[in-house]
Amino acid sequence: MWRKKHSQRVLQERGHWGNKVEFVLATAGNIVGLGNVWRFPYLCYKNGGGAFLVPYLVFIVACGVPLFLLETTIGQYTQQGAVTCWRKMCPLAEGIGYSAQIVHLYAAMTYIIILSWALFYLVFSFYPTLPWSTCDNYWNTANCVDVTIRNDTNHSKGIAAATEFWERRVLNISGGIEEIGSIRWELLLCLLAMWVMSYFSIWKGVKSSGKVVYFTATFPYVMLLILLIRGVTLPGAGQGVEFYLLPEVSRLKDPQVWMEACSQIFFSYSLGVGTLTVLGSYNNQRNNCYKDCLLLCLLNSCTSVVAGFAVFSVLGFMAHEQGVPISQVAESGPGLAFIAYPQAVAMMPLPQFWAVCFFTMIILLGLDTHFVGIEEVMTSVSDIFPTVMRWAGRREVFLLLFCLTAFLFQLFIISEGGMYIFQILDYYACSGACILFVCVFESLAVGWIFGAERLCGVIKDMTGERVNSFFKICWLFLTPFVSMGSFIYSLVEYKPLTYNRFYVYPTWAHVVGWVMALSSILQIPGWALYKLSTATGTLSQRLHHLCWPEPPDRSDTQRRETMLAQTTEEARV
Repeated sequence: MWRKKHSQRVLQERGHWGNKVEFVLATAGNIVGLGNVWRFPYLCYKNGGGAFLVPYLVFIVACGVPLFLLETTIGQYTQQGAVTCWRKMCPLAEGIGYSAQIVHLYAAMTYIIILSWALFYLVFSFYPTLPWSTCDNYWNTANCVDVTIRNDTNHSKGIAAATEFWERRVLNISGGIEEIGSIRWELLLCLLAMWVMSYFSIWKGVKSSGKVVYFTATFPYVMLLILLIRGVTLPGAGQGVEFYLLPEVSRLKDPQVWMEACSQIFFSYSLGVGTLTVLGSYNNQRNNCYKDCLLLCLLNSCTSVVAGFAVFSVLGFMAHEQGVPISQVAESGPGLAFIAYPQAVAMMPLPQFWAVCFFTMIILLGLDTHFVGIEEVMTSVSDIFPTVMRWAGRREVFLLLFCLTAFLFQLFIISEGGMYIFQILDYYACSGACILFVCVFESLAVGWIFGAERLCGVIKDMTGERVNSFFKICWLFLTPFVSMGSFIYSLVEYKPLTYNRFYVYPTWAHVVGWVMALSSILQIPGWALYKLSTATGTLSQRLHHLCWPEPPDRSDTQRRETMLAQTTEEARV
């Protein structure tokens, strides 16, 4: 009797979203992130402009939306995190959950570093003169060029002030990964501030994160709209937009274009890392996840396209002011956010205001993606060890220890040689190959073992809507085939990592990178072998048992829905 009451009390503490809006905003905040602003526009420009939208749309249909719906559905159906959901649906595939957790842990280590850089820039944005706009600072060299001076013939010969600020002031980068150097104490404070914000955003689970996303998921759109309006009214904006979307159909023959479209979809839709499963698990089981997924995917892709106009209109203005081709100012990733765009902002009237808008948007876009990712890890751990983690106060303590441990490990990344470590993590541990590998087995496990037809039935039972039969084709054939083909291609086309195209990493650094990549990839076959070896019976009996889904606990579902109705009634009263 005590055990039954205790298990019910543990179950009651898992929680649900306060309403549907919280789920939509949390998911939107998770998938709409930095990749929409600094990666998609550059990829579009680099890979054929408007023609790039062809492979982009192909991968949305073949992989993006089907996997988005699959992951959200299994979370809502099982009401479990990214690991224990597989115990209920296909125990043999439990390694998929662990693999996703490891990839996400590596990603969390790098993502918040970017937010720390953005906070550093935001602080300097309030200075009377933006420090990356002039060459009279102590970190500048004799080769520094002030790009705000028009018609300066030295623009192409020297190093832009924004570049020197990034490399010599923000990073103070060392000569290589062997030279770790000292910790950048200013970045240390910025990193600490971002961890504190992340902690208090999720320390009460969905009760706190569900409220925080009302601001973090919506305010970036206000900033983006302001920057878009300002960008398209600048001289030269038309040239930037033209370079952004000018179709170059011949580029569609290049396999690399298709590969980059594939990787962009998997990253921007947050596929294969378990966050969608966890977010869906806090839904009421009668929530219409089918309609939600379609709308959220549309929102994500539309945001990417609109962000491209905001970014390239400003880069067009910058090229116009300097009298150089836009190809010389267009960059991706940190180069766009911390060199190209700040440099362009310094050339505008009221540069401090536009810098504050831009870096505030970057921080908020990344913050909700980061704290939702940490919430995913916490939820998954809590569901693995419910009787340990769901006692009052234990979750908060474990979250504090997790944040503190991650913060201490990141001291290496905010050192003078930290950029090299950051790149190793980003290139190997968080690579598209790792995510693709997870998604291959995710779609195979659900499509062929749990059953695509059964999953369609689950969606119909929960939402009352019949799923388009095209999704069954995707889960059975198209998605695993495309994902596996992309994974193999990424391995065949592997190139050793370099920094700024001239620094070559030592062999041991590549070995460490591959070890980190394999630490997630090998979880899937490793756990499958472990499950088979520890199960009882003949091999056929073991396979049958491990591939058979656990029947849903109807009383458990009814109890959850009764609790939700009571909570809603209490809130109304």
